[in-house]
Amino acid sequence: MKKYCLAVDLIDDPVLITEYEDRHKKGNAWPAITKSITDSGITNMEIYRTGNRLFMIMETDDNFSFERKAAMDATNAKVQEWEQLMWKFQQPLPWARDGEKWVLMDQIFQL
Repeated sequence: MKKYCLAVDLIDDPVLITEYEDRHKKGNAWPAITKSITDSGITNMEIYRTGNRLFMIMETDDNFSFERKAAMDATNAKVQEWEQLMWKFQQPLPWARDGEKWVLMDQIFQL
């Protein structure tokens, strides 16, 4: 198992933040999206929020790669539709590359 942590910001608007959270409540995520997540080798995913900052923890099998996930997503129309919809709510971190949403975080401490 591998673990990755990523971050992105939401647009700082209470209405949009509420809608974003509603779209991610159990049972509200599109089935095609959750299937694409598990098909890529992600075994568990959690998203947390403080203010307008989101923090994602992904646990993956040993075969997972971001490159493979990106290639799978690029050919999945539902994933592309979902990602376009999510840009309504999300904004890149100031240090993100052009077009980059979720930024991989570096682990700096482990007990």
